[in-house]
Amino acid sequence: MGHLTGHGVPHGGLPLWLKLVFSLWVLTWAPTYWMLLGPQNYFWLCNLANFLLLAGLWSESRRLVSMQWLAVALVGTFWAIDVGTASLTGWHPIGGTEYMFDPEHPPLTRAMSLYHLILPLVAGFAIWRIGYDRRALAWQSALTWLVVPASYLFTEAERNINWVEGPFGQPQTMMDPLLYLAGLMLLWPLLIYLPVHWLTLALSRRRRG
Repeated sequence: MGHLTGHGVPHGGLPLWLKLVFSLWVLTWAPTYWMLLGPQNYFWLCNLANFLLLAGLWSESRRLVSMQWLAVALVGTFWAIDVGTASLTGWHPIGGTEYMFDPEHPPLTRAMSLYHLILPLVAGFAIWRIGYDRRALAWQSALTWLVVPASYLFTEAERNINWVEGPFGQPQTMMDPLLYLAGLMLLWPLLIYLPVHWLTLALSRRRRG
């Protein structure tokens, strides 16, 4: 990975072709999702990552790019494992990607969901070029603590956006909804962002060494 903020000089800026190609993707994806799934779908943290990563690429903001690296690296990996395993065996080891095999979902939206495989590559390449901001953990956690309650308040319960109604895409009834929501807000940064943050710091130190 690239150097941390305040530690050495990163490899250089981001190539124009990457910014243009990713811009074309967002300009294609965003209105398509709006028409087929509605604006509520943008509340998904992985969908927000498209917009924030685009802003980070053009501004070459270490903070924005690093935040989205935390948001998509592990989520994209889990998504790929779940979809890949289900494609081969019909079994979802993690869950949450059943919609990829649901004929009621438009084929176009299912095809465009393959961006889950691309975002980690784009964000990872960006931080390799311009560096990783260690403050991204705090900033992305704060963003999550805003988006998760907003998803609960302003989206339809059956959508279960950001799993605010239950884990792995399934509704839960074992605990009070607000208690579950508080636990989700706590565990998301601890289980999703923190491991990626630690690994990125370790790789950055090793690279500098």
